[in-house]
Amino acid sequence: MKKQSSSEPKFSTKTSAKAEPALMELFIDGIKDIYWAENHLVKNLPKMQRSATSTELAKAIGDHLVETEGHVERLIKVFDLLGENPQAKKCDAMEGLTKEGEGIIESTEAGTATRDVGIILASQKVEHYEIATYGGLAQLAITLGLSEVAALLEETLSEEKTADRLLTDVAENNINFKAAEEA
Repeated sequence: MKKQSSSEPKFSTKTSAKAEPALMELFIDGIKDIYWAENHLVKNLPKMQRSATSTELAKAIGDHLVETEGHVERLIKVFDLLGENPQAKKCDAMEGLTKEGEGIIESTEAGTATRDVGIILASQKVEHYEIATYGGLAQLAITLGLSEVAALLEETLSEEKTADRLLTDVAENNINFKAAEEA
């Protein structure tokens, strides 16, 4: 690890002086990626909500939409703490996951529990991607000495885990059984 000399510029963040610039760059790139992903979800979740048959599923998606809007706001705070302007970098993974969800809606019959099962499966894939991303970024923030940033990312991580558990509960409570009984 290269030591920073007194003549080299310091980060405008709350990172340790020992942090490698490449690691910080990777971290900021990850923040830009998840910022794009969350904004993309804000646009995509209403379609998923409208496509759901179960009122319980539609409500869960609607509630998560509100939460996702909060995730965007929280990421703007992260950018501020990093001394960066909020900037999105296209997240190919999230684009692929949402396209898969759209494909499920197009390939299942409207008004069926089968469609709802597909929406839940697609939504949980999104949640698991977000859980992995926020978990990794929170740990990296800790490594970089960014405790305030880590706390914000961990708050979102907790909400993503709760959303995933709620989707499992909705599926297990009756949607999966209804779908199994459909002709």
